[in-house]
Amino acid sequence: MLLESGSRTMADTIITSEASSNSSQLNPPSRTICRVCQKQFSQYTCPRCNTRYCSLPCYKSHSLRCTESFMRDNVMEEMQQLEPGDDTKQKMLDILKRFHSEEEAESMDDDNDGSAESALSEETIQKIMSGLEISFDDLSTEEKKHFQRAIASGELSKLIEPWEPWWLKPSAKTISLSRDGTQRVQPITKHEPDPSDLTYEFPPGPETALPPVNKLSSSEPSPLLAIHLVDILYSYCFTLRLYNGDWQSDPVDSATVVLTVSLALGQSGQPETVSEALSYCLEQTCSPAFRHMGGPQFGLGVIDDVASLLSLGGDGLICALCDLHRMLTAGLKEVKTEKVRNVKRTEMKAKLKSGERKVYFLICWVHEQPQEAWSSLADLVMAEKNATMGYMGNAKVSWKAQKKEDRKGKVIIEEVL
Repeated sequence: MLLESGSRTMADTIITSEASSNSSQLNPPSRTICRVCQKQFSQYTCPRCNTRYCSLPCYKSHSLRCTESFMRDNVMEEMQQLEPGDDTKQKMLDILKRFHSEEEAESMDDDNDGSAESALSEETIQKIMSGLEISFDDLSTEEKKHFQRAIASGELSKLIEPWEPWWLKPSAKTISLSRDGTQRVQPITKHEPDPSDLTYEFPPGPETALPPVNKLSSSEPSPLLAIHLVDILYSYCFTLRLYNGDWQSDPVDSATVVLTVSLALGQSGQPETVSEALSYCLEQTCSPAFRHMGGPQFGLGVIDDVASLLSLGGDGLICALCDLHRMLTAGLKEVKTEKVRNVKRTEMKAKLKSGERKVYFLICWVHEQPQEAWSSLADLVMAEKNATMGYMGNAKVSWKAQKKEDRKGKVIIEEVL
């Protein structure tokens, strides 16, 4: 059972009694009014306090102690199932093998690529020392290659001042939105505030009131939405770390990274457990496109970011998702303005539109969830991270032992020859 057992699953789980099957037309069943809303006939009974209620909203509002206890039980049940299976261990071993093999291959390429050559010519160095500005066009062909290689390897990122994520700042703990989801207090300014302004301590919340989820869709929300939230938050934190907090500098590329890292947004996937969601995200983190960020260790740090965001509660999550929604909207706007029409552009446009809608739905869904759900989900994410660290460590030892055996085998072959 998952914490994220949403509307349908939670209701199914907490049903303990219904109308008696012995009732008939001559002996009609007694009908009890819901003790919460006092409007509808009750259909369910709380298993902890025996309060009669009619629906999930009434269950959520009838007792904080009961709902918090129910959430805690769900988390504990899944935490007991965190022992990784053989498939999970093998998948992590494969990820680490590929990551380290590609890293070694790149290292050998760099060693064989004329490392004795200077990255910059004497002429360029003299210009820099004399205080002259150097543009990319001023570089020689060889210098341009070195520069592009440094960008691809992440070497230049060492020169950038580290960015402090807004969710780790003390002010993030003070985020408070109104009951309809909008900003509780609007700052008094002469000019209209710009949501993309980097001077904001944290991203602003919705500009208009959030509609109820049942107004957005006639069907019940998926019971897997909390899992998808973890997946999407990872892609958001990863992208902001990659762009040093400044996704506005390139909305299209930033949105592309989100779609690449997120299984739920980019691949229309339906991860069913926190483990499955985070495994996919870590696999993308260790892929050739992003491994320069630090590979598995960087990925574990992003999982910490996800847990930190969850610990802020619903209002902090809404602000994060609003920031992501603005990113996808800005990316979509730029893609629409491109004059060249091709299959790739059309596909990107469709993915951004779909992602934009999904994130907005998630914002509205988060707004309706009980606050205690988020600390429980944060605990589950951290438990999954600790479990991942354990079998990643074992996988790394296994990989090193295998490499050692491979090297021994090569030496024996050489001696025989």
